[in-house]
Amino acid sequence: MLAYIARRVLLMIPTILGIMLISFVLVQFAPGGPVERIIAQLQGQDSGASSRISGGGGDFGAQSPGGAGAGAGDTSSRYRGAQGLDPQFIKQLEVQFGFDKPAYERFLKMIWDYARFDFGKSYFRDISVLELIKEKLPVSVSLGLWMTLLSYAISIPLGIRKAVHDGSSFDIWTSAIVIIGYAIPGFLFAILLIVLFAGGSFWQIFPLRGLTSEDWDFMPWYWQIVDYFWHLVLPITAMALGAFATSTLLTKNSFLDEIRKQYVLTARMKGLSERQVLYGHVFRNAMLIVIAGFPGAFIGAFFAGALLIETIFSLDGLGLLSFESIVNRDYPVVFANLYIFSLVGLAVNLLSDLTYTWIDPRIDFETREA
Repeated sequence: MLAYIARRVLLMIPTILGIMLISFVLVQFAPGGPVERIIAQLQGQDSGASSRISGGGGDFGAQSPGGAGAGAGDTSSRYRGAQGLDPQFIKQLEVQFGFDKPAYERFLKMIWDYARFDFGKSYFRDISVLELIKEKLPVSVSLGLWMTLLSYAISIPLGIRKAVHDGSSFDIWTSAIVIIGYAIPGFLFAILLIVLFAGGSFWQIFPLRGLTSEDWDFMPWYWQIVDYFWHLVLPITAMALGAFATSTLLTKNSFLDEIRKQYVLTARMKGLSERQVLYGHVFRNAMLIVIAGFPGAFIGAFFAGALLIETIFSLDGLGLLSFESIVNRDYPVVFANLYIFSLVGLAVNLLSDLTYTWIDPRIDFETREA
C-alpha cells in the first residue's frame, strides 16, 4: 500500500504541472490584463467586480504568474486605451507586473515559487496572496465541510431505507421530495430561505450575512459555537439541497443492486437477520460507489458550488475571491487558488481510494496494478 501511495503522490506532480501549464497558456490569450485594467482606471473606465476591492493604488509586485498581452517590447500599442500615455510609464508597469520577461520564464518562476508555496502579492490588494487565502479559507471550509457531512449524514440512512422499502408509500413520497429538491437551483432556494426566515417578508429568525455576529468576540465560548452554527443554517441548507438529492438516489440504487445479488439470498438462507444481512454484507459493497462520489461532492461544495451562496449570504470565501480575481485579472490570486484547489482535489481522490480499502479490505490496488 505504501508503494501505491508513493506512486499516486508522484503522479500528482505531472498532473499539477499540466493543469498549471494549460491554464497559463489560456491566460496568455485572454483579453485584457492587469496593465490594461490600470490604464482603464487612469482613464476612469474601470468597472465590474473591481469596485468591491481596493483600487489600483496598492503594491503592484513583479510576481506575476501570467497575463494577457505580456512580452518584451517598447511600445504601448498592444494595450487597449494606452494611446497618449508615456511609453516609459507602460514599460514600468510591465516591469512591476513581471511582463517584461518571456512567457516561459514567468511560467518556470511561477512553478518554482509555487513548489515552495510562495504565491507573491496580490496585484490590487496590499496583502500577500497566502494571507489573503488564509483570511477567506474559514468561510469555504465551513461551507464545504458541513454541507458535505450534512448531506451524507441524511442521504445515506434515507437511501438505505428507501432501498429496503422500495416501492412503498414511503419510497414514493420521499422520491418526490428528493426530485423536487434536485430540480430547484441552490441559489433560488437560498433566496426563498432569505425571504421566509431572514427578514425578507415574513420571519427574521436567522441572520442574513456573515459567519458570526458583531459581538462574537465578547460571547462565552458556548454561545460562540451556537452563534456560528446559527449563521450557517440558511447557507448550508441551500447548498445541501441538490447534493442531498443526488447522494440519496445514488445510495438507494447502489443498495438495490446489491440486495438482488446471490450472496444476499445465501446469507438470508443461513438464518441471518435482515439487519445482519444489510449492514454485515451489503453495506460495504454498496457504499463503494457512494464513496466514489465524495471527492467531487466535497470539492464542488468547497469551491464552485459555494460561489453563488457566498454572494447571496455575503460570505467572503474563496469562491467569491476567485471569481473577483478572475474578473479583475488579479493573476497571482487566480493561479494560487487554482494550484491549491488542484492539490486538494488530488489529495481527496487519493484519500477516497484509501477509504475503499478501509470499507472493503478485499480491495488491493497494488495487486490490481500488478
